[in-house]
Formats: sequence, structure tokens, C-alpha cells
Amino acid sequence: MIVILKKDASQSAVDEFVAEVKQKGLDVHISIGVDKTIIGLVGDTSKFNPEDFLAKDVVECAERVSSPYKMASRSFHPENTVVSVGAGQDGVTECKIGDGKTVPVIAGPCAVETEQQIMEAARAVKKAGARILRGGAYKPRTSPYSFQGLGAEGIRLLEQAKKETGLPVCTELMAISELDQFENVDLIQVGARNFQNFDLLKELGKFGKPVLLKRGLSGTIDELLMSAEYIMANGNENVILCERGIRTYDGYTRNCLDVSAVPYLHSVSHLPVVLDPSHACGIRWMVAPLAQSAVAAGADGLEIEVHCCPEKAWSDASQQLSPAAFEELMVRLGKYAAVEGRTL
Repeated sequence: MIVILKKDASQSAVDEFVAEVKQKGLDVHISIGVDKTIIGLVGDTSKFNPEDFLAKDVVECAERVSSPYKMASRSFHPENTVVSVGAGQDGVTECKIGDGKTVPVIAGPCAVETEQQIMEAARAVKKAGARILRGGAYKPRTSPYSFQGLGAEGIRLLEQAKKETGLPVCTELMAISELDQFENVDLIQVGARNFQNFDLLKELGKFGKPVLLKRGLSGTIDELLMSAEYIMANGNENVILCERGIRTYDGYTRNCLDVSAVPYLHSVSHLPVVLDPSHACGIRWMVAPLAQSAVAAGADGLEIEVHCCPEKAWSDASQQLSPAAFEELMVRLGKYAAVEGRTL
């Protein structure tokens, strides 16, 4: 349920109303906009009617929210959320995702392999204009015999690359038991296979670091938003949604990229939306046109895999761009973004 307060409501009246709501056993989510203040009521609102709140002088109107997700809903939070990555660290360049002015690119190899490999990749993607370095330290693989990542050593190497380049780092968390290793990770990725690992999502809500939440292999939009709700309901509102393609009956690409998810998510949620063309297609030459379509559709950012020697990559070699191809793509993406008055 949401309660919209009158424009001229005093702060003391607002505080008094919030205190009364909490006494009823509900939590509140306050969204202060230019023209109005919205109080989102969180909890079991089934025993309350909107009319129960209209008697208050401070209240303009009250209504139920029909969507199963509340805190992720634009009804609760009309203004776009801007997630800051890497803020407040010496030598690290802050990246804002969802500000409507930029289309930040998260780039780097699928997996951290060696010190030389990740350092070369970090320098290359920074030179081309990427704003965040990605690299898998822990790798969820279909086969138990495939490379599973370097683990804690991979995170250490990402931290080293961050220190040299000033790029914030993004890497995937697979288990709650690994969470204490992510203190210096700037953006924690939840992969498609874990997007409904609710215990993990709850812990990320308490952990507080920005989260890049990927849509599941066959996940619906509502399921993606409900997973975001788990993180937000546990105290962390710094969530970025990521469309990375879903499974369909056809197999000509690794997945089927749902570009329509970008404008739809923007219409129902205030959270930023990033698109991952690399995992969507799994084919190197298709990454560029899909990335361009994402910018045209209004994506708030992109995640693209880049490897200095793609043909020798230890995982997902077929979808990773070379530094030269990535640099060329960044030039083109800059032109697409400029059409909408945005920059990379």
C-alpha cells in the first residue's frame, strides 16, 4: 500500500504519521519527490484499508499496490534510483549507474586466469573507456570438469588491477560462505543460476554492497523483480537489474536476448537496468549489434566480456571480444548514446 502525503505537509506532521504507522506493526519506505512525498507501507497490510489513513490531515490519498514486489516498484519510488559504484575510495573513479546521463560499460574477461592476463585486460578496457572492470573469480560451470575459477586468489588479483587502474571491480558471488572475501569488491554480481537463491539474496541485503542481479535462465520479469525485492527488503536498495538472455526453444544462439525487458523494466521499476550481450548470444560477432540495440532501447549500462587473447580463454572463449574489437565497439556505442544526449 502507498500513502501520498500533501505537498505542504510539515516535517513534524510527516514524522508523526510515520511513527503511528510503525506502531501498527508496519515498516515504511519514504520516497521524497519534487512534487510529493510517498510513504510505502511494508508488511502485512491486508488488515488495513486505504480509507484508514485518509482521516489524517497530512494524507492526500492512499491506495493498494497490485504488484507482488513493493520496494522495487515505481509506485513506491517514482524517481529513478542511481547506484553509485566505487565511491569514497582513494584512487578509484566512482561510477554512477542509472543517472540518465551516461551508459557505463562494465568490461573484462569472463574469468580471472593469471596476474598478467587480468592486468592487461584491465589496462585495455580502461583505455577504451570502460568504467568498471569485471572478471570471474568464482565460476559456475555446467561441467564439474571445467575451470572453476581461482577463488580468493582471483579476487586478490582484481583488487590489484583496481589499485593500478582506478577502475571499480565487479565479480560474481556464488555462496554465502564466500561473502567475507568480498569486502573490497565494489559491485557484487549474482549470476543467472543463483538469482533465486533466496538465502544468498537476504545476506546481500544485509551486506549492503551494490548488487548486479542477473535474470535467471528461464526467469520471468516478475521473478527477477521479486528477487530484487529480497535484497531490498533486507536493507540494501543498491540493486541493478541485468538482462542477459533467456532460454527458448531455438538454439542458434546461447540464449535469446530480451531487449524489450529494458523499457518494460523501466516502466514498472525505478531500478537501473544493465544488459549483457555477451552471455545473451555467446557468439563474438553478435555482441556489437546486440550492444548497440541495448543502448538504443535505453539500457542504463552494458556488461561486455573482453579478453586479450580470446581464442585462448579458459572459459567462454567464443563470446569474448579482443581489445581492438572492444575499442572499435566503444566508439560506435558512443555515437548511439549521443543520439539520446548521453555519454559512455
